[in-house]
Amino acid sequence: MTAATEITQELAKATLSEEMLQNMRNLIGTDLRTDHCVNNEYATRHAITRFCEGIGDDNPLWTDRDYAGESPYGGLIAPPSFIFACLASIQVGWPGLGGFHAETKLDFYKPIREGDRILAKVTFDGFDGPKDSAFGGRSIKDYLRQEYFNQDDELVARFICSRMRFERGEMQKRRESRKIELPHPWTPEQLEQIENDILSEEIRGSVPRYWEDVNVGDEMGSLTKGPIGLTDEVAFVASGAAPIPRICAHKVALKRYRKHPKWAFRDPSTHALEPVYSVHYNDYAARLQGAQAAYDVGIQRTCWQIHSLTNWMGDAGRLKVANSQYRAHVYLSDVLRLGGRVTAKEIDADGDHVVRIETWAMNQRDQNCMPGEAVVALPTKG
Repeated sequence: MTAATEITQELAKATLSEEMLQNMRNLIGTDLRTDHCVNNEYATRHAITRFCEGIGDDNPLWTDRDYAGESPYGGLIAPPSFIFACLASIQVGWPGLGGFHAETKLDFYKPIREGDRILAKVTFDGFDGPKDSAFGGRSIKDYLRQEYFNQDDELVARFICSRMRFERGEMQKRRESRKIELPHPWTPEQLEQIENDILSEEIRGSVPRYWEDVNVGDEMGSLTKGPIGLTDEVAFVASGAAPIPRICAHKVALKRYRKHPKWAFRDPSTHALEPVYSVHYNDYAARLQGAQAAYDVGIQRTCWQIHSLTNWMGDAGRLKVANSQYRAHVYLSDVLRLGGRVTAKEIDADGDHVVRIETWAMNQRDQNCMPGEAVVALPTKG
């Protein structure tokens, strides 16, 4: 079999074998190469703006130099989620298995300022399982630790990326049991209300939200995203926040696919080679993965969570922790409404006045597609 014929109209399928598990055990603690996954090494004004456009965040703290110059930072900074535009993540091992992003744990230490150089160190920290699940048969959950440093070698952020790995054949068998109506049948009146909600988004901005004025039980305002469309996924790719490895075209892509046949499949409609990542904009690929149709990216959804939090906390607030779990696919045509509720107030070990927030992302089927939690430091009147 030649390299050309190794790539078929199916995504690669493999069995979760003891040999595969042992090979992955041998990788634990390995620092991974990042060359093919780095998108933006420098936080230029253009890179920051392009990323914000890709997640739909027009906060002037990220995009307006005059406005940002009057902020507590004295100049443009990037949203905390910009780390994903530097290096989103890396695929490692598990040849022929499918994968869904399962959980994100983020700790933020330093703001990213315009002109900063951001480099990432990625380490394979191991995996749990295998175990049986109703969702897709035998599966494992693996962990990548991604640490981002600026040009002064200061730790900017730490990202623990967890993915579920599964046998694609089992996921495909169970797809029909999870079938829903897609695309969602929105009425014109519903669409008008959704768009009005989008445009009513509130950005706290330069008005400080003081710690003393926040109470346990307070709810954040709602942030609406959707109906999710193909261009939303294209814009996310163009923002530099995905994919892993980078999407490329023509000869450059073909050479990579010949070297790594499991990275691609041949689309039966166009006969073109497409990357596995196209599950996020190609219905055929998504169905091969065991999903109903094309669906959003895990870290894209976390970017929306962070968008909601930074809107609420204002320019003087600081996001310290953002964790999220991915509980259901967000399909093209879905609408998400993101929000949160304050669950605790305290002075933490760093001496910061913080609030703890339970966050959610509800779709039109009343599913919480991304339960999460966050810790935000707020200014004090004292």
